[in-house]
Amino acid sequence: MKDSTRTMAAVGVVAAGLNLAACSPGLVSSWTAPGAAPLQMSGSKVAAVVMTPEPSSRRAAEDYLAELLTQGGAQGIPMYTLVPDGEADDEEAARAAAEEAGIVGVVVMRSVRTDKEVVSTPTTYVGPAYGGYWGGYYGYGWGMTTGGDIRTDTIVFVETLVYSLRENRLVWAGQSKTTNPSSVDDLIEDTADQVADELEREGLLGS
Repeated sequence: MKDSTRTMAAVGVVAAGLNLAACSPGLVSSWTAPGAAPLQMSGSKVAAVVMTPEPSSRRAAEDYLAELLTQGGAQGIPMYTLVPDGEADDEEAARAAAEEAGIVGVVVMRSVRTDKEVVSTPTTYVGPAYGGYWGGYYGYGWGMTTGGDIRTDTIVFVETLVYSLRENRLVWAGQSKTTNPSSVDDLIEDTADQVADELEREGLLGS
């Protein structure tokens, strides 16, 4: 997990066209709305939204994302402070709360897919284990019939979206891939860092 104190610059989303090429490590695709007006977040209230049914993970992740936004000059606000867990999926309540609070932009994250992948380590047919059948492979082979060097990896895809609420318009989107995340909290934090790196690389974060 990267240092959570890394500074994010203020977000300014500008027209850059479609980009589906490989991005920074972990980020597999990104897209910027053609003709999108600049989304000036510096000094403005921006909501950090993480759509997960687990309340404690939601709060921790939104706190982290809001912290990054605040470090960049915006007023990052965790959405759970405006809409409690029991009403998180109530669009009418969320919209009313955002408008009352003066929210002008939203950065939202959501897990969209989880895959399982079976991985095996290639075998090198040299050395004492394979050198002879007797006194070598026979004992080794029978000892490895329970699975050997085979493992199952968990691969999680997370999408991150940036919306301008002034226009009610999607201005940036990205999808990341993480293998065997240690926890939901670490997954969200690492993804937020990867997204920030890509926005900086694309020139979408500016001072």
